[in-house]
Formats: sequence, C-alpha cells, structure tokens
Amino acid sequence: MMKQRSPWQRTHTCGELTIEHRNQAVVLNGWIENHRHHGQLVFLDLRDRYGVTQIVVDQDQAGMAAGTFDVVRRLGAEDVIAVTGTVRPRDADKVNKNRSTGEIELVATSVTVLGEAETPPFEILDKAEANEELRMQYRYLDLRRRPLQEAMIKRARFVTAIRQFLHHNRFLDIETPILTKSTPEGARDYLVPSRVHPGKFFALPQSPQIFKQLCMVAGLDRYYQIARCFRDEDLRADRQPEFTQIDLEMSFVEEHDVLDVVEAMFVHGMKEGFGIDVPQPFPRFDFQEAMEKYGCDKPDLRFGMTLVDCTALATKSDFKVFSGAVAAGGIVKGICAEGAAEKFSRKGIDELTAFVNQLGAKGLAWAKVTAAGLEGSIAKFYEGDKGKELIAHLGGKPGDLLLFVADQKRVVHKALGDLRLKVGGMLGLRDPKVFRCCWVLNFPMFEWNDEKARWQFAHNPFSAPVNWDIQDFGVDTESIRSRAYDFVMNGWELGSGSIRIHKPALQAKVFEFLGIPAELQRANFGFLLDAYRYGGPPHGGIALGVDRIVTLALGREGIRDVIAFPKTATAYDLMADAPGGVSAEQMAELQILSTAKKPG
Repeated sequence: MMKQRSPWQRTHTCGELTIEHRNQAVVLNGWIENHRHHGQLVFLDLRDRYGVTQIVVDQDQAGMAAGTFDVVRRLGAEDVIAVTGTVRPRDADKVNKNRSTGEIELVATSVTVLGEAETPPFEILDKAEANEELRMQYRYLDLRRRPLQEAMIKRARFVTAIRQFLHHNRFLDIETPILTKSTPEGARDYLVPSRVHPGKFFALPQSPQIFKQLCMVAGLDRYYQIARCFRDEDLRADRQPEFTQIDLEMSFVEEHDVLDVVEAMFVHGMKEGFGIDVPQPFPRFDFQEAMEKYGCDKPDLRFGMTLVDCTALATKSDFKVFSGAVAAGGIVKGICAEGAAEKFSRKGIDELTAFVNQLGAKGLAWAKVTAAGLEGSIAKFYEGDKGKELIAHLGGKPGDLLLFVADQKRVVHKALGDLRLKVGGMLGLRDPKVFRCCWVLNFPMFEWNDEKARWQFAHNPFSAPVNWDIQDFGVDTESIRSRAYDFVMNGWELGSGSIRIHKPALQAKVFEFLGIPAELQRANFGFLLDAYRYGGPPHGGIALGVDRIVTLALGREGIRDVIAFPKTATAYDLMADAPGGVSAEQMAELQILSTAKKPG
C-alpha cells in the first residue's frame, strides 16, 4: 500500500540532503533559524532536529507559485514553514563545511506557513545568552538549541543501547509501582493523599528497591527497569527531585557476576550512545584501599597523585607538626604533584592551605623538590639523607611539589583527598574528555549519625554483611563490612548496589539494630519479610543514575543540561508554574487541610 502524504509534508529532513540529491524536487519542514533579504533574493536557514538547510527564494525563479515571494518577505524567526523546491549544488567558494548540507541549497518554488511565531523572549542560539531562569520558563524554546537537542538525542541513544544489551542478556523489563508506601528511613518521600482512603497517603518511590527484590523472590531471575524515582531533598548541580536510573537485579549471583554484567552494559551504552570508548577492565578497590590511596570512596583515576602514608618518616624529624599529630594518634600523609613546583607561588600555596583549613585540617606542610634536595616549609627538618628518603618515599623528582597534612585519619583523608582533586584540576589533569571507571567494594555496613546519636545504614538496610553469620551488630560496629559496591567514573558516584539480605531473620536483626522495632518492621516491611519466608534466592543488583552519566559523557555543567524539563534549585518548575495551589473542592474531596500561610 502506497503511503499517503499531503503536499506540504516533508520528503526529507533538514539534515539529510547532500550533493547526491542534486536536481531532485523535495519538501522540507522546519523552523526559520534566520533570514537574509537581498533585494529579489531571500535566503532562509531552515532548521529541524536533524540539521539546517539553506533555502533560496528568487523572485524571478521560473515556476515559482504565485504569491510565494510575498509570503517569504513577511516571514520571521521561528516561523514554521513547508518549502517545496529543487536541490541545487552550491558554487565551490560558497560551500559551508560546517554543515552536513553545506554542499547544496534548496531553490524554493513554494513556501507554506504552517505556524506563525511571535518574537521569542530570547534568541535561539547554540551558546545560551539568556539567563537560566528565563530559559527554564520557556524550556520548549530552549530545547530548540542544538546543544540541548544533542543531549536529548544522545541520551535516548544511550538508554536504547542499554535496553538492547539487557534484553540480549535475558533481563526482563518490568514496571514497578509509582504509588507505593512511605518508609521511615532514607530521604524524604513525596506524599500523595488518597481520596478513597481518607487520611492515608501513597509515597512516590525513592527507588524500586523492595519491588525488584520481590521480583527475585517471584523467580523472575533477571529484572531491569529504566525507572523514574523521586526524593524530596535539598538540590544541587547533580540532583533533581525526580530522576531516572537504570535499575537491575539478578538472582543466584555473587558480586563479580553483577559487576561483570554492568561493566559490559556500560561500555556498550557509552559506545553506542556517545561514541565513547571506555577502557577496560575497571579497577576494583576495597573501600578501605580507596580511602587510603585517594582519601575518598569515589576516586578520580584520570591522574595519579595518590596519598602516601608518611607517618613512619614523620617521627624521624624534629618537625613538631608531624610528630605532634602522630603522638596524638593521628597520621601524616602526602601527595606528589608532578612538575608543579614552579606552578605554585607562595601565594598559591597559601591558598591551598586556606582550602584544607576549610576542610578541618590545621595546616598544610609543603616542599619543592630540587636537584639539591627540598625547599619549603619543612626543608630544614628534612635535610640530607632524611630529605632524600622522604623524596624517594613519595616518588618525587626535581620540579615536583610535595604537600602534606598531619591530623586524625578522617581529617587527613578528607583534606588531602579533596586537595588532590583541586590540584589535579588546576594542573589540567581532570580532562572531561577522558573517562576512567572503577568499582569500590565492601563499604561499611553502618555509619554513625551524630545528629541522631545512633547508627544508620551506610548504603541501604537491605545490603548483606560480608559475614553472613555475624551474631551481634553492636560489637565493633564500625569495622563491620557489607557486600555493597559503588560504580565510579571520573570522581562521580554513578551507581550503588549490593548483594542483598535474603534471609528474613537476618533482615529483621538489621532492622532491629537500626532502631526499627518489630511492630514498625511489620508495618513498613512486613510483605518483604513474609516473602523471604517462602524461599528467597541469593540475589544482588544496582541502580545507575542516567542523568549523571549523560552529564559526564557530554561534558555538561550539571544534570539540568541533560533533562528535558528540569526543576530549579528550589524544586520548582518555572514553565508549568508547579507546584501550585489546588481548589478548595479538591482539598475537601481529599479530606485534607493546609496550614501553610498565604503569601502577603
């Protein structure tokens, strides 16, 4: 059956025509990007998401439909038109090498206005000149800009590649509830009042965690979902109140099974979605190893400059800052910034000192490596063989800058780990076009919450302990390790997961240790505990943040640049004016009242 097409409908896109289409009669649809009038000639750049084609409208063109030139003269930016014409090669000196269609132009024989546009509140330019609030208010116009369209297109390709990979590897795409139950732990829930159950509320899911585990109990074996999740928390550049994650779960697995699948999936998605080759294999660090070498649990592997323990050498000198820290039970660590000695003046080092002060360190010791030894704040304490030993211990050579922090281990790791990232950035070592991934495993099972004065889970309360037979979580709690793991790229945590607890007694024991009494366990997690009583398989999984992945892959400033309709930093939708008020009738129907004060 022949496909029907109205005369105004496009035969090609605005990014499709090449010299191979010369002399062909075609129809294009799109938006006018700009127009240039030259007497009897008018040039239009016609844009759609596929590209831009130059249109030539010649008043004296033979065969032009009556009135066409008058129509064209009245056109403005962003008008939507249909152009019928003939493809013509451009003269050699007029070829536009920056466009896929740059070798040709379309000589119009008729132009039909499909939609008139008022003057937009800002110009639709690749490089945004309007402020962000205005662009978010008119997001549908902002989305016409090529950088944002590129983000949407490549994001879609990436997600499609992920789906294809998981389907090929026998995963089932399973939808889990959006209206679910509020739980007392984790971030704040977004609540939805129930009309048919007055006084009761659904919660929007912070993740499909419990339901994907129930899929394993159900015997569905390999689950995945491109899941929408919701968290009512304070925002920053890499957070939104609603976000998208690649969520998956597998039965009868150990850590390496999950990690192998995710690593292969991610490499495939990055290649198909963004044309990026990510080096394999991904290094796998124990949590403690990552902290010791990088000062954090999300190491940036694009450069070296690892933390080196200098505690033993600290006691060999009379430098009281070092010896005092060690005597107080602390440690001394340093980093070697290769070739950085001449790049940091004394003022620059003072700025680095102020930086670590803000992170809790009392100060920053430093020295520049020269052919004769050390120069700097610690040089006089490390002369001769002592200096040579310290330089060798850090792997230094002439022209390098050595930086040290002496304090309690937690402070040293935080200050020196963040300093490593800062110095690496200043030296140009954190290239946004370079991608290095790793895994961090065996996170602490629990962490202490000073504000609540109690232990809380470090990842989630469903992560299994490394030691399945542990009897008492209250003994040496800080040293208990879980079978949790994080996926990290370029210093960003992109995903978290774990091997799960699948034994009801152990899960109840974890809840109890976290201060969730038996009656609250039943109220919030009873259906999960009951499910395990009927045969829960060993299982594990992970969730990866799509927004963060796309942001990094495209080198954008924040995740708002890769989300079609994002919220502001105050979780507000400027375009839709949401959240907004509702009528008294709707409130009455839900049997709820608001105590919020009206503005003014």
